[in-house]
Amino acid sequence: MATEQSTTTGQAARIVVIDDHRTFAELLAAALNREGDLDCVGMAHGVQAGVELCFELSPDLVILDYRLPDGDGLQAAEQILARAPDTRIVMLTGDPNVHAIQRAASVGICGFLPKDGALDILLDVVRGVRTGEFVVAPALLSRLDLLGRKTVGPGPSLTGRELEVLRLMAAGQDVSTNARALGISTHTCRGYVKSILAKLDAHTQLEAVVAATKLGLLGSP
Repeated sequence: MATEQSTTTGQAARIVVIDDHRTFAELLAAALNREGDLDCVGMAHGVQAGVELCFELSPDLVILDYRLPDGDGLQAAEQILARAPDTRIVMLTGDPNVHAIQRAASVGICGFLPKDGALDILLDVVRGVRTGEFVVAPALLSRLDLLGRKTVGPGPSLTGRELEVLRLMAAGQDVSTNARALGISTHTCRGYVKSILAKLDAHTQLEAVVAATKLGLLGSP
């Protein structure tokens, strides 16, 4: 069953929380509503209920658990993004694995975090992905790296500058921040990102980071 929360006025991001742990969902909703720029407008506890609630409320952002009683969160994400592709989705998991992160990248999820992470980090990520950033927790990237190196041979050839941009992408920074860090224009940085995506046969920056990690291009965790 889904329950709708009261909304606030202004430009606060409208957020739906989908998690089968009701206490966790309620605590997270309360934490979001304490922030002036964030507003939890509804909660659901399964794939079907969550998708229906998102179709009803059209939230700006969804915080979604990976494991749900009637399926996994990626199934919900696929349905939500098929109908509302501009929706930002941050996925939480208590049991990270390489396959889930790979699927998340291909689906178009823009944040993937451990469920037991700090609330402050989650709030920062939620604000970041609103502006187009993507984030994968470093601990999850490290796990990807350790698993990926065992199975993948030599990858595509990236220039030194492309590798620098790729590492900054993996840190979860946006293009403007990366451009300033490298002392180049935003336009030039976007060009490097486009080249990286083409070489790694990726459609999104998150998908590129996943592919690069599997190929061992990001070095040691």
